[in-house]
Amino acid sequence: MPLKVSNHPLVADSLRGLRERSTPPEEFRVLARKLITLLLYEATADLEVRHGTVQTPLAEAAAISVEREVVAIPVLRAGLGLLGPVLELLPRVSVGYIGLERDEETAVARIYYNKLPHLVGKVPLLLDPMLATGGSAAQALDLIKEAGGRNPRMICVVAAPEGVKVLEERHPEVMVYTAALDERLNDKAYIVPGLGDFGDRLFGTSG
Repeated sequence: MPLKVSNHPLVADSLRGLRERSTPPEEFRVLARKLITLLLYEATADLEVRHGTVQTPLAEAAAISVEREVVAIPVLRAGLGLLGPVLELLPRVSVGYIGLERDEETAVARIYYNKLPHLVGKVPLLLDPMLATGGSAAQALDLIKEAGGRNPRMICVVAAPEGVKVLEERHPEVMVYTAALDERLNDKAYIVPGLGDFGDRLFGTSG
């Protein structure tokens, strides 16, 4: 499984703020949008394009258009925090949703919602901020492939080696774009050093 860990200084700067435990939800959301926007540039750099021309006020100019539609697929609920920049930046995008709920005792996720648009001929883009055990991401990718999605890619904020290994075994062709590959999982399957519960911090529901 190809893994692309961004080395962009602006990604690192945004990640610093996301990791800081005193960052309030409103600032956390701003930093998350900045970071995802930058990762999105990297994740879409190889999209197929169509070459043509446009007429400027002065002359004809060569022009490029994105050829294939992207289907953004956030994993509920935390993945919703990654969706905004995708909708704003991509010229052709539709949205699907996958709901996965983690059992805190077993760290295994169950599927409670699955709504995907037509995927054949499109580029599936899985949005899930934390690649921890890899179980949720692998389940979501299973659903994407069952729905006809081919060559999906994934954007996450932070990844753990354990999650990367699971995707390497179950979905070796999937390209993962992340801001950091962290040290490990703790005994509760949380990423260390990580940044806590992304969804709680994003929506201000912690505590």
